[in-house]
Amino acid sequence: MRDFASAYFTMNETDAAEYVRERLNIFAEDADLECREIGDGNLNYVFKVTDLNSGQSIIVKQAGPVARISDAFKVSPDRNRIESEILALQGELAQGFVPKVYSYDPVMNCCVMDDLSDHEIMRSALLNHKKFPLFADQITTFLARTLLLTSDVVMGHKEKKGRVQQFTNPELCEITEDLVYTEPFYNCEQNDVFEGTKEFVHQTIWNDRELALETAKLKFDFMTKAQSLLHGDLHTGSIFIKEDSVKIIDPEFAFYGPAGYDIGNVVANLIFAYVHASYTIKEEKRKNEYLQYLEETISQVIELFSRKFLELWDEAVTEQTATVPGFKEWYVDSILEDTAAAAGLELCRRVIGIAHVKDLTSISDEENRVEAEKICVTAGKAFILERASIRSGNDFVKVLRRSVDQFSKGAINHDNTSNSHSISTAG
Repeated sequence: MRDFASAYFTMNETDAAEYVRERLNIFAEDADLECREIGDGNLNYVFKVTDLNSGQSIIVKQAGPVARISDAFKVSPDRNRIESEILALQGELAQGFVPKVYSYDPVMNCCVMDDLSDHEIMRSALLNHKKFPLFADQITTFLARTLLLTSDVVMGHKEKKGRVQQFTNPELCEITEDLVYTEPFYNCEQNDVFEGTKEFVHQTIWNDRELALETAKLKFDFMTKAQSLLHGDLHTGSIFIKEDSVKIIDPEFAFYGPAGYDIGNVVANLIFAYVHASYTIKEEKRKNEYLQYLEETISQVIELFSRKFLELWDEAVTEQTATVPGFKEWYVDSILEDTAAAAGLELCRRVIGIAHVKDLTSISDEENRVEAEKICVTAGKAFILERASIRSGNDFVKVLRRSVDQFSKGAINHDNTSNSHSISTAG
């Protein structure tokens, strides 16, 4: 029998099943437990433990001292404590949008939570060209509530500063500072650019001094702007979804930062899905319909967030100076500028940096993949450089369309009535 109480060790499937039986009171005494390691992320080990008798299942998520993506990334296991506490807090602020957490173990650096097997990872669903008409409404409720209700607009300032301290997350913030804000924007040996895209990146990104200056400004904003409690890594791989439900997972990168960072990551990952669909759906009518759906979703995320944030502001504001006429509009305006910047950073870093997305890497035709990556980098750069003038949902869609128009080698169909846009590709 393993000793789970004295010292940390990295569990395997057998250990995780034994841990659940010995340390938790979730399953029946006669439970027939099966355990599978299902983690496919860059940092953690994720075990699904199922009672074969009842069908009941839970997730055990363990944090190790190094990232799975590379032993070079030394990361504090305290991220598991942060994740557990964030999920509990988000469950209060935005009920129904996160899994229930049963326990956190500081010795084994693991937390136990609901199994969401009745949902699917949103990235995988979008790669299969599924539609979720309720998503924009759902995700913007989560974003408006978690970002506003953890800010100085609503919280007592001493309480908020205490929470900033509680969720200080230096190791994982450093990963973001390096992988998102720094390394993609110069010719760094850690970068991993697809060979066919490399020369374009060299000319468009690494040789652009204006872009270097703007990303430097954004990095220092990220490091110093303790505006809201962020999820910190809100991409479509961190969202479980089904037709009528969205669950946000993996907030281990959570810390206090610029609110637009979370929103921009959602937008960028919808753009990845858009570009993937452009090069993988062959039937024109179906492609047009799916791209229209994604354009509308991108636009709705911006518009619904802005509306809900302002409405919630009026209900929840406690800071006297935040009631000055015009202040809330200025505040939201600054969030949308940060949203555009964050979308641009995410689009660039997933092409240039070490952590790629399947939306791009699964495009099998090399020429199509290069074209898709050029579209993402071009849109990303525009979002960063033009962030001061990007405010509406339509503004975000216009940047995407303009980037597509610049690089698509096939016929591009615009239907102004349906607001659809499709790319016909060879191959």
